[in-house]
Amino acid sequence: MKKLKIVMGVILTAYLLSAVLLILFEGNLLYHPSAETKHTFHTEIYSIDNETLNVIVINSGMPKAIIYFGGNAEAVVGNGINFTRIFPDHTVYLTNYRGFGGSSGTPREAELYSDAEYIYDRVANKHQQISIIGRSLGTGVATYIAAKRPVEKMVLVTPYDSIVSIAQDNYPLYPLSLLMRDQYNSADRISEITCPTLVILADNDLVIPAKYSSQLLSQFPAEQVNVETIKDSTHSNIVEKDRYLSLLAGYL
Repeated sequence: MKKLKIVMGVILTAYLLSAVLLILFEGNLLYHPSAETKHTFHTEIYSIDNETLNVIVINSGMPKAIIYFGGNAEAVVGNGINFTRIFPDHTVYLTNYRGFGGSSGTPREAELYSDAEYIYDRVANKHQQISIIGRSLGTGVATYIAAKRPVEKMVLVTPYDSIVSIAQDNYPLYPLSLLMRDQYNSADRISEITCPTLVILADNDLVIPAKYSSQLLSQFPAEQVNVETIKDSTHSNIVEKDRYLSLLAGYL
């Protein structure tokens, strides 16, 4: 009996220690900030909460705008050339989150939301209409803005219902809805979103499997959302497909 208690104590200690480590390193698991890279596009510097955000601006001076929220390791400047070509009538704002692409600070869910609202409000002062694109992690930021601000159209690329839903399936032994600080629960916000929405999926997405996108889509009224799946694409290479760019250009 004594040995059993010792074994159970060791197991419990290991469990609690691993739970603490998950909490402490949540940010490292969720965010993989891209480094700042040289480019020739115009950059606007926004200041909020003593941090500076680098927002790359394409096609300045157009009456309509698009704000882009990228993935958890994405260098958003990589969209510059294609977006210049497919959005000639829009000014496009590529958001570098805190810690990404030369922006200062540390990315966290609450801060990314407040930064997105700040950027939206700055952009709204200069444009008649604003549409938004979110990719992967950025779909959580996009749905937040669409629930809080007027949005003409929204595009979600490889979206999920919530980050905690994905994490729970990967770490089933832990009550992650209680432990995780950053949960990006898009599904719970859909009822607050009224703008027309295009969802673009990769047919071989191993990062955000179809289950999580489907759970998000089930929350939309059928008449509000269009869904397109790009053949022979993965979570990473979907943006390289001609079909992806033509869908964006045609919808926005």
